[in-house]
Amino acid sequence: MTLSFVIPAYNEENYIRDCLEAILKQKNELSPEEARNIEIVVVNNASTDQTAAIVKKYPEVKLVDEPTKGILFARRAGFVASTGELVANIDADTCITPGWMRRVLDEFARDPRLVALSGPFIYYDAPPSVLWLAKLFNGIGYGFYLFIRFVLHTGSLVQGGNYVVRRDALQKIGGYDTTIDFYGEDTDVARRLNQVGKVKFTFKLPALSSGRRLAKEGVFTIGIRYAVNILSITFLKHPHTRQSIDVRFATKQGLAYTTENPTREWILRIVTSLVFLAIFTGVGYALYWVIHTK
Repeated sequence: MTLSFVIPAYNEENYIRDCLEAILKQKNELSPEEARNIEIVVVNNASTDQTAAIVKKYPEVKLVDEPTKGILFARRAGFVASTGELVANIDADTCITPGWMRRVLDEFARDPRLVALSGPFIYYDAPPSVLWLAKLFNGIGYGFYLFIRFVLHTGSLVQGGNYVVRRDALQKIGGYDTTIDFYGEDTDVARRLNQVGKVKFTFKLPALSSGRRLAKEGVFTIGIRYAVNILSITFLKHPHTRQSIDVRFATKQGLAYTTENPTREWILRIVTSLVFLAIFTGVGYALYWVIHTK
């Protein structure tokens, strides 16, 4: 089974090297025959820094230029340039974890119905408080995934920047929707792929990623924004948030988790806390009522 990594890269000179090294390390751990079936494609998406120059230092990596800026234009260009039966969409600020490649190959070989496989992000540069909140939001997202997939049968879940799709399945659904700017692009793919096969999300396929967007905009801001767009894509078939901002820092060291809009972040923190308090109170009262009315 052939596997192509497609890595969109816009001004990623601080991250692209680590991303490629993580992939090449696992490729070298495979058997020679399996390693020959691994392809790596980096899409230079209108970068103005040294991204392309860094990638050119890796002769085993194919570099593709996509002048139209946008994550889905880059994904599409990489898809067209790649040849693998499986296409792994990995972000440039992301590193696959040990055993990631082996698990992907085994899962798809074992289940011919599987059309997409995904896992969560672990924000390696985030403080413990942010990691805890990210796990909380991941847990909520996973619960929603189980509900819409197994109860409503209306969609599924993949984590953009950490998912693998069968080439023929993506072709069958018409490819990526380039009218989507950023938010909801992964949910859109998952929803449409769910109509042609099995889309699986598992915590056994994590990837290390930078929390730079959380650092800039705030954990609650991003968490709620993602939640709103997941709901919008799933039920309305279009994203709620039409535009995104580029988040790039001068270096990858010492991200300061001080958001650009602390007032908004605190308001969302309070509102979210009150919502959860109301939910838990309601559940507790319902259980009390059921137990004491028997």
